[in-house]
Amino acid sequence: MITATGLGKRYGDKVAVDDLSFEVRPGTVTGFLGPNGAGKSTTMRLMLDLDRGTGETLFDGRRFASIRHPMREIGAVLEARAVHPTRTARNHLRMLAAGSGIPATRVDEVLEFVGIAEVARRKPKGFSLGMAQRLGLAQALLGDPSTLILDEPANGLDPHGIHWLRDVLRALAGEGRTVFVSSHLLSEMSLMADRLVVVGRGRMIYNGDVDGFVREFTSSTVLVRSPKADALAAALREVTGVTTEPAGSDALRVAGTDAAAVGEVAFRAGVMLHELSTTTASLEAAFMTATGDAEEYVAQAPGGAA
Repeated sequence: MITATGLGKRYGDKVAVDDLSFEVRPGTVTGFLGPNGAGKSTTMRLMLDLDRGTGETLFDGRRFASIRHPMREIGAVLEARAVHPTRTARNHLRMLAAGSGIPATRVDEVLEFVGIAEVARRKPKGFSLGMAQRLGLAQALLGDPSTLILDEPANGLDPHGIHWLRDVLRALAGEGRTVFVSSHLLSEMSLMADRLVVVGRGRMIYNGDVDGFVREFTSSTVLVRSPKADALAAALREVTGVTTEPAGSDALRVAGTDAAAVGEVAFRAGVMLHELSTTTASLEAAFMTATGDAEEYVAQAPGGAA
């Protein structure tokens, strides 16, 4: 269990992190979302006692700095290329293992697990970003920790690698581990995460389950197709709070009610239905709505002046 309480950080007059408090529960993947400049990386650094600020983070009741062998309990990667420039990938991990009392045999196990055993004797400075990310994950898993904190681990991975990473993190959470991961890949996060912590300009925007976030910041609609779409639209307009708009020659999109209520109206009006389905907005749509006012770096829309 991770418990962050009152995390705060200023750089001069700029507030990077503003009184953030949240929990990351074991057995779940918790996604950490926010626009560029929202304070995500700074928050993770505060959690791991790498930056000085206000508040505290406890890992099963203890601060990171007080844990004697943190790699055995907390696997953290905030920068994929933070490796020794002259050592091979294997020797880099062997050095870390030796410093934490981890058996050397574990190094080859994690290199094989993340799929880079064939390049274990190469220097990471020549790795692609995707290979460096896999080495970073190997480093995080080296001590077989119960907690993982990963900052943008999917950067540089190809589609197969992203799919593999999702399966790995969900499997690790399924074993009862605590997984906290930041990402800009919202479509992937919607498949991976159970819960979300969403921040903007250093402040908390949302803390809860993924479905709740989508419901809070978007609206569901009902798509209905019928050969008598006009008659159905007229009947629905008589229902308080319900709005309709055409979605094709024989279809309507209905807001302000649910599919069951639309079906009842159609039945009473004697209207045959060919389709009745609920359309829920995506995590991306919810994110854009929730964080629009918190975006720090705003580019011009296509077609704007150069």
